[in-house]
Amino acid sequence: MQMFKILMLLVVVMMGPWTAAIAAASPLTRVLFVGNSYLYYNDSLHNHVERMAQERYPDTPGRLFQFKSATIGGARLKHHNLDWLLAPGQIGVDLPFQVVIMQGGSFEPLTDRARKGFIDTTVAYAQKVRQIGAVPMLYMTHAYVAPHDAVDEKMIGVVSKTYIEAGQAAQAQVIPVGLAYERSYKERPDFSLHADFDGTHPNLRGTYLGACVVFLSLFDDDESNLTYDYYGRLSQDEALYLQRVARQTVDAFADMSE
Repeated sequence: MQMFKILMLLVVVMMGPWTAAIAAASPLTRVLFVGNSYLYYNDSLHNHVERMAQERYPDTPGRLFQFKSATIGGARLKHHNLDWLLAPGQIGVDLPFQVVIMQGGSFEPLTDRARKGFIDTTVAYAQKVRQIGAVPMLYMTHAYVAPHDAVDEKMIGVVSKTYIEAGQAAQAQVIPVGLAYERSYKERPDFSLHADFDGTHPNLRGTYLGACVVFLSLFDDDESNLTYDYYGRLSQDEALYLQRVARQTVDAFADMSE
């Protein structure tokens, strides 16, 4: 197996032939995450993904992994100064990023006006990402649960449709995190992935699940399960269950996208 998933293969399998790909020989070590508190809760999702990558590819020096996260609490995607973030050296990464993962506000798919704004921003930002030779990806958010006052069983359908539409318009791959939450809650309704105080932010399980979906969407992972469990803060059973849900979701989404 090649050390890293070739992004051309990733694009063909997950989204279609239209996304620009990084040269096949290039290892994936520079990834930028752009979003809000959904990403920075629980020690920041980018840290978990980077640790998974370091475990899977131990022959790659850890210093080469430069996974960065730029987040603004409660922000829409358009609130980020993407031009500034993408400039080499601006946030401590001297070479251009290879992948940029963008996450919108959880509320952006919920009204026609906000949805249009999100899709328009995604199209514009994906073009900026491609201009530096990187691959744009979209982090699909999850639905609210109780005690959030806007709980709606139809929310994940609206969210997933919006992200798929945005991905198609922007020629960007969608990372189906929200669908992984949905799959887990259907299988284990009492296995919470949300913070119990607001029903919107992820708890540690939710962040770990999101990290697994991102990891599988970035890397060619056909080996045994990861041992990474956030230094024992998740039980082995929890970690393996969440890895399985992530794999099933990524595979099902790839089949749906073909």
